[in-house]
Amino acid sequence: MFTISRRDFLKISAAAASTLLISTGISGCTPGDDTIDPIVYDVDFKHGVASGDPLSDKVIIWTRITHNDTTKTNALSVDFEVATDENFTTLVHSGTYTATQESDFTVKVDAQNLTAGTKYYYRFKSNGKTSATGVAKTLPSNPSQVKMAVFSCSNYPNGFFNAYTEAAKIADLDVTLHLGDYIYEYGTYENDDFETKKPSYATENAVAMGRALPENNNTECIALEDYRRRYALYHTDAGSQAIHALCPMIVVWDDHEIANDTYKDGAKNHDATEGDFTTRTTVALQAYFEWLPIRPVSNQKEIYRTFNFGSLVSLHMLETRIFGRNKQLSYSNYYNSSGNFNATAFTTDLTSPTRTMLGSSQLAWLQNQLGTSTATWQVLGQQVLMGKMSLPAELLTPIGMLENPAAYGKTTEALVTQINTLISQLTTLKVTKLSGGTLTAEEEARLATALPYNLDAWDGYYVERETILGTSKAYGKNLVVLAGDTHNGWASNLKDVGGSVVGVEFATPSITSPGLEQYVGLPDATTSAQFEAALQLLIDDLVYANTFNRGFLTVTFTADNVTAEWTYVSAYNSTTYTIDTARTKTITHAKGSQLA
Repeated sequence: MFTISRRDFLKISAAAASTLLISTGISGCTPGDDTIDPIVYDVDFKHGVASGDPLSDKVIIWTRITHNDTTKTNALSVDFEVATDENFTTLVHSGTYTATQESDFTVKVDAQNLTAGTKYYYRFKSNGKTSATGVAKTLPSNPSQVKMAVFSCSNYPNGFFNAYTEAAKIADLDVTLHLGDYIYEYGTYENDDFETKKPSYATENAVAMGRALPENNNTECIALEDYRRRYALYHTDAGSQAIHALCPMIVVWDDHEIANDTYKDGAKNHDATEGDFTTRTTVALQAYFEWLPIRPVSNQKEIYRTFNFGSLVSLHMLETRIFGRNKQLSYSNYYNSSGNFNATAFTTDLTSPTRTMLGSSQLAWLQNQLGTSTATWQVLGQQVLMGKMSLPAELLTPIGMLENPAAYGKTTEALVTQINTLISQLTTLKVTKLSGGTLTAEEEARLATALPYNLDAWDGYYVERETILGTSKAYGKNLVVLAGDTHNGWASNLKDVGGSVVGVEFATPSITSPGLEQYVGLPDATTSAQFEAALQLLIDDLVYANTFNRGFLTVTFTADNVTAEWTYVSAYNSTTYTIDTARTKTITHAKGSQLA
C-alpha cells in the first residue's frame, strides 16, 4: 500500500504542467537540450500523433517516442514541425522537445500564435525517424457550420476500434470529443485471480480476437506504470491513431480512467487492499495528462473548460466524476430486512439540495458561462445521461438482478423472460392509456410508480440537474447536452420539473463496450428494435434509442439547426466490417423546438 501527501500531490501537479512546451514560432532548440546524451538511439513513434484542446490561436500537438534500445536513457531529443502545407515547405513552428522518463517519454507542445479557422500539419523527428503526419485545426472565428464526432467507452479487450476508423474518414470534421472511458482499468481476470480465471468485464473474447491484455499489463491498473502501459496499449490500435491524426480531440475522463463508478472520495472498484484512493487518482490523472492531448491545469481535477466556435457554438466541457461528485445512491440501501423499500428515505436523499455531481464552484462557473455566452448554441460535453430515464418500478428488480443472477437464486434466462413479460404487460397498458382507454387504479399505479434505473447518471442528482436546466431556461438558451457512458445511442427532450422542454440530449454509443443488448439478453437487432420501441413508449422524454450497436455520434450545428447522426459498425470483433446502414439514424433539431 502506498499513500501520497498533499505536498507531493501539488509537486506532481506542477511537474505535469512543466512537461508542456510553449512554442511561439520557429526556434532552434529549447533549454536543457545540451543535457541529452549525444548517442544516436534506436527509437520509433509507435503510438501515433495527436492534437487537442484547440483555441482560435493555439493547439496542443502530441506524440510519444519509444526507446527500442536495451540501454536506458533518461532523455531523448525530439524535433517538432508545424506547417501550413502537408509537404512542410512553409513552417510556422519548429523546435526541439526534451522527452524524459519522468513523463513516460511523451511529447506535448502548445503551438501558439496561429490563425483562426486554419488547418495545420505537424510531425515529429528523432534519431533519423519521422512520425506520421497529423492535422490540427484552430477554432474558427465566424463559422457557418461546426461539425463534431463524439465518442465514448473504448474497451480494448472487447474489440477493435472500428468506429474510430470510420469516423476518421469524415473529411470536414472540426473537432472530435471523447466523453470518457478512453481506457478501462480492469485486468484480465476478476480480482486479478489467475487461478479461477473468471474473466473481468468484457474480456471473455479477448484471446480469440487477438486483443488480450499483455502479460506486463494484465492486472488491474492501480500504480502509475499500470495506467501508462494501458494507455500505450490503447494507442497502438490503428483506429485510435487514425482519428487522433485527423483533427483535434477534446477530451474529458469518466470513471474507468481511474476505477469503475468513481466519485470524489472513492470508487465502487476500489477497496483498502488497493491502497489510498487519492494516490490512485493522482497517478491515474498523471498518466491521463501525459498520454492525451489536453492542456495541463494546475489542479488536474479542474478540467472543466469552454471552447468557443465564434458566435455559433459554446462548448462547455464538464467534469462530473472526481471534482465534486457525491457518492452514488444505491437502491439496496433502502430495503429493510423484510425486503420492504423505504420510498420516503430514498426520495429525501435523492432530492437533497446539497447533493451534487459538479460541486459548487464548477456549477457556479457553468452558470456564469451560460449567462455570459452569446453563442447560438450552448453545448454541454459531459459523461452521463441528463435525460430522465425512469422506468416502472417493478422492472427495476429483475433488471438489477441481472448483474449477478446467482446471488438471488436466479438464472439470466429466467430474469430475461420475466423482464420481457413485464415489458409486454406495461407497454400494452401504456398503449391503452394513450389511445384513450380506461385503466384500473392498479394498472394506473403500475405505470405511474416509476423510478430512475441509473442512479450514477443525472437521475441520481435531481436538484443540481434542475438548477442547470433552470439556468438555461432563465437565460433563454438553446441547450444541447452530449453524453456517453451507457454504451448505447439515445436522444431525449430535457424537461424541467414543470414539464417545460429546456433543451435536448444526444448520447453516443460505445466504441466497443457492451450495452443493454448484453445485459438484457437481446440476441439481434430485430429483437433490440422491439425493446427500443418499448422503452420509447414507457419513458416519456425518450425519443430515440439504439440498445444493440457500437459506433459513434456526429453532431452538426448551423445557425438554425443541429443535426445528430448515429453511425454504427457491423462488427467490432474483427477489423473487417461495414456500416450498418439499416441502423443509421439522423435527427434534426430546429432551434427553439423539441424532438418529436
